[in-house]
Amino acid sequence: MTRLAQTEGLTADQRDILAAVHEFVENEIIPVATELEHADEYPQAIVDGLKELGVFGLMIPEEFGGLGQSLLTYALVVEEIARGWMSVSGVINTHFIVAWMLMQHGTDAQKAQYLPRMATGEVRGAFSMSEPGCGSDVAAITSKAVRDGDSSDFVLNGAKMWLTNGGSSTLVAVLVLTPGEVDADASVYKTMTTFLIEKPAGFGQVLPGLMIPGKIDKMGYKGVDTTELVMDGFRLTSGDILGGEPGRGFYQMMDGVEVGRVNVAARACGLSIRAFELGVEYAQQRVTFGKPIIEHQAVSFRLADMAVKVEAAHQMMIMAARKKDSGERNDLEAGMAKYLASEYCKEVVEDSFRIHGGYGYSKEYEIERLYREAPMLLIGEGTADIQRMIIARRLLEEYKART
Repeated sequence: MTRLAQTEGLTADQRDILAAVHEFVENEIIPVATELEHADEYPQAIVDGLKELGVFGLMIPEEFGGLGQSLLTYALVVEEIARGWMSVSGVINTHFIVAWMLMQHGTDAQKAQYLPRMATGEVRGAFSMSEPGCGSDVAAITSKAVRDGDSSDFVLNGAKMWLTNGGSSTLVAVLVLTPGEVDADASVYKTMTTFLIEKPAGFGQVLPGLMIPGKIDKMGYKGVDTTELVMDGFRLTSGDILGGEPGRGFYQMMDGVEVGRVNVAARACGLSIRAFELGVEYAQQRVTFGKPIIEHQAVSFRLADMAVKVEAAHQMMIMAARKKDSGERNDLEAGMAKYLASEYCKEVVEDSFRIHGGYGYSKEYEIERLYREAPMLLIGEGTADIQRMIIARRLLEEYKART
């Protein structure tokens, strides 16, 4: 076991889980990741293996067939998976956020309906707040669910954007406006409702009024399917509202995103660890001017800087996860962890790329893939500037001047 990115105080169960995932990553993910990524091929065999390991139910309570583990355990598993291939951690992340939202906000009937099947991976989750014209500005969403007369039915119209697992998922938590369900003078955030859409996997018109167009072609983060979701007269009932009551969707989604930011930090940590591993290994193999390049001060200093960033990001991610596990509010720590880890990830990957020299630009070398994957973490679950806004607002609450 290497010195960097260690976590103190783990239980025997946590260590066993991480050891099993590490072995799976080494044997089943790393050897095929680059080939699958270049082909933009969905990693079905890997996903099936993670189902067998119980990863899809890692945090789901035992009463629903899950393993009942903590956010810390989950974050460390995600870090390890992202070290192998970041796209696979994306398959897990969106599933986990929907499961978390159900655990925290779902009705008893919704929990019983979905959580046991989510624990086995039979039902796979995706969620969507963003739309083609709003990005991080959630208040600007325009998709709507309008009640059909005096019935319990709703008619949904609008387009959602950037659904990770949009095609492969079978349960989507989608945020829409529900005008008429709350007071007209209410804040826009109180007019938002989360609906649960159970659908078949696949693309095209998957249900009457529900369309999943083909995969969005991306520069990185390949393999995992990223899609739009288009609703045109799509019908649901009040029983499909998360928690059963309209008007709570924004706060439910923010709760999911809060733990999702710990997850993104963990993914950035995993990518950074792999970039460091590749860089330090290559630096010992590549010889210039009669000696391995790691013996050149410029390269050794670069590796030292990379190691410091790997360690700092990992420890901040651990702190954010443990704070959430303790039941405390962790939006400040989650925002800090996501911001620091993603920024450091970009820098560590670029430094490893520089160490590889011209070979880093070749698709034959793994660092080329990492170089295209890292930018996604700068914008996923809220951009760096959004994290700064969150951090600044929370700091103002904590350090407000006394007058």
